[in-house]
Amino acid sequence: MLKIAVLGCGRIGRMHAENIHAHPRAELAGVFDVFAPAASEVSQKLGVTNFASAEDVFASENVDAVLIATSTPTHADFIEQAVAAGKPILCEKPIDLSLDRVNVCARNISGSELPIMLGFVRRFDPGHRAVRLAIEAGQIGDLHQVVITSRDPGMAPDAYMEASGGIFRDMTIHDFDMARFILGEEVTEVFATGSRLVNPALMERLNDWDTVSVVLTTASGKQCIINNSRKATYGYDQRVEAFGSEGMAVSENRRPHMTTLHRGDFTGQGAPLLNFFIDRYAEAFAAEIDAFVDTIENRVAPDVGFEDGRQALVLAEAALKSVIECRPVKTSELG
Repeated sequence: MLKIAVLGCGRIGRMHAENIHAHPRAELAGVFDVFAPAASEVSQKLGVTNFASAEDVFASENVDAVLIATSTPTHADFIEQAVAAGKPILCEKPIDLSLDRVNVCARNISGSELPIMLGFVRRFDPGHRAVRLAIEAGQIGDLHQVVITSRDPGMAPDAYMEASGGIFRDMTIHDFDMARFILGEEVTEVFATGSRLVNPALMERLNDWDTVSVVLTTASGKQCIINNSRKATYGYDQRVEAFGSEGMAVSENRRPHMTTLHRGDFTGQGAPLLNFFIDRYAEAFAAEIDAFVDTIENRVAPDVGFEDGRQALVLAEAALKSVIECRPVKTSELG
């Protein structure tokens, strides 16, 4: 059994701990959180060790691998410490809010052959993955365009928004990774626009945007259009469309059930969209742990690695530069 410790017992960390605890080929070795009550609650509920510090996790002979679900500013430091301790890593996105810090981290861990997997969970969604497989199988001909719709059901708390790093690094970064996953080739140019339509006062104060559109272009001319909003009153809106020379593949929204309702005054879905990302991507989060265990057991490269995390942040920085400077930005400008 692969023994995995979880660092961070907030919303994401708690969910990961429960998924590992339930996994048939993994064992939850313990948890740690700087907020002791959170770690205590999870450790007591699941009957596992509550480590006193992150250093104790990395030093423990009872820990084979670590899952990092702490606050973003700690990710790069913990990745470096885990590599030094020889423990494979699954780290939530982003690696850091600073591309410079990510580049330093890359240099510090260069030469290591340890698996470092990034938590871009949407790659493991059955619908989104089926779109990628349809393209690979030639079912839609030559890929021309990808359209990604990603809209949250409502604004996060102000405190979260203030520490998030902005919509491109926090929210759109998932879509940047999905774009690379579906396109199958690197983006060379980014053009983005942003508006303050949901909470203009907060966005003005944070110098951020709550409504954005991004056009990505590859060297061969393939396009990806991303549209984001911080507030969709009808639920968590998550769709991926791939359009090609011979057809189209679409991954639709998920609902609690797919029953339709037919009445004299109404015909439509009987269930609203799922309203929470953990519910929407429940299967994907479980598949992500599967993939992490497979990576370590089979000694293969992770499906989504450190460089994927760095490239997603490059696109986020390019989009931010594009909005500020009102022009298309070449990814080569960011290195």
